[in-house]
Amino acid sequence: MISRRRLITTGLTAAAGASGLAVAARLAAQYGLIPPDHGGLYGAGETLTYAAHRLLTLHQPLAREFDRSQISRVAPVNGGPPDSDDYQRLLRRSFAEWRLEVDGLVARPSSFSLAELKRLPMRSHITHQACEEGWSFIAEWTGVPLSEILARVGLSPRARFIVLYPFDDFWDSIDLADALHPQTLVAYGMNGRELPTGHGAPVRLRVTRQLGYKSVKYLSRLTAVETLAEVGDGQGAGAVAFGYSWYAGI
Repeated sequence: MISRRRLITTGLTAAAGASGLAVAARLAAQYGLIPPDHGGLYGAGETLTYAAHRLLTLHQPLAREFDRSQISRVAPVNGGPPDSDDYQRLLRRSFAEWRLEVDGLVARPSSFSLAELKRLPMRSHITHQACEEGWSFIAEWTGVPLSEILARVGLSPRARFIVLYPFDDFWDSIDLADALHPQTLVAYGMNGRELPTGHGAPVRLRVTRQLGYKSVKYLSRLTAVETLAEVGDGQGAGAVAFGYSWYAGI
């Protein structure tokens, strides 16, 4: 007997081949699998990619984890730290006054200091981070599973996305499939040390199943929302306007 997931996936593929991507997009819409950047030039393709990935990864498969001996000797840094007064003041004080705000569709809006995050259940994994510009590296990341934080603040059943606000302009968002994935971390450590400034100190998101730009650095706030239509320009991420896809699954 064909499974519901197989039926939907087969339907998406057949629709794309027989009648074009627009038909596949309409089928994806029936199952709530339309990405926020579906209205752009490549919207139908973005929808097909996102819907197919989500249907094929319903059981949250893990990204490959590596041995410590495979950690890269060099971990490239893409861009410098935020130059805002707020971030630079926190940096000079070793982030003693930094707080991660968690709000939106949660029962208990909260804020966490770096010390408080480090007292929460911790996880480490050694994973591969691929950049859209072609370079990559393997590193060990240590932090709190994002799912743990969301459980503590009481995530509402209405929430569908987590919006990620950093100290710079590169805000982004992820759906709950990635937010609740066991390898998705709010990371404060890298390769056995404190997270370096160039890699997002004091904390960054680490999303193992998407390209590197989704692992937002320099986090300051997480907001749970039901829709992204009224966040920024409604496309789910500031980088979409510069040609980046909202969903960057690998």
